Amino acid sequence: MSDKLGRRAGRAGAIYAGRMPDAATPRPPYHAEGPRVALRPFRYADAAEFTARARESADLHRPWLFPPDTPAAYASYARALIEDPARFGHLVCERDGGGIAGFVNVNNIVRGSFQCGALGYGAFAHAAGRGLMSEALALVVRHAFGPLALHRLEANIQPGNGASLALVRRAGFRREGYSPAMLHVDGAWRDHERWAITAEMPLPPAGDPVR
Repeated sequence: MSDKLGRRAGRAGAIYAGRMPDAATPRPPYHAEGPRVALRPFRYADAAEFTARARESADLHRPWLFPPDTPAAYASYARALIEDPARFGHLVCERDGGGIAGFVNVNNIVRGSFQCGALGYGAFAHAAGRGLMSEALALVVRHAFGPLALHRLEANIQPGNGASLALVRRAGFRREGYSPAMLHVDGAWRDHERWAITAEMPLPPAGDPVR
């Protein structure tokens, strides 16, 4: 399912590549909606808006997050989310206007007896602190345990990233452990806390922004 949706998004993106959204650009369909945000797949056409937001948000993201901030970097990043069936990218869009507020990606999807995916996410500066990502994460969890048919989602978070830890805690994730030197981030191997949620665990209401 993720591969088919991604390829459709890629074909649509080829038509509008490099353009910022405007009234003449058709809005792509959402696959999940809440009161204030909705989710849709990545498109190549989102390069200009996404990279502009990433550049605006550098002070918020560093040193935890490094989303693509150039067209070339975005093309490579989006291609993996659009074409790789082991990944499903969710752009978080404000329902009022459709602008991109952030992203929540399900990466490294493993099927078989595991049925698990690893989360990567970030809010852009103009959307931070408004509860939009909490609402979006609740939608992503439901999409993962519904249409994607996963059983488990994991989030690996650096101990000093308080905002990210608070986000998953509010969403019902549980802390499962601590992994020294787990991921290479910003030039060094960083320790991470391991958080996870499974389909049997209580979830926040899909329409609750959960501040």
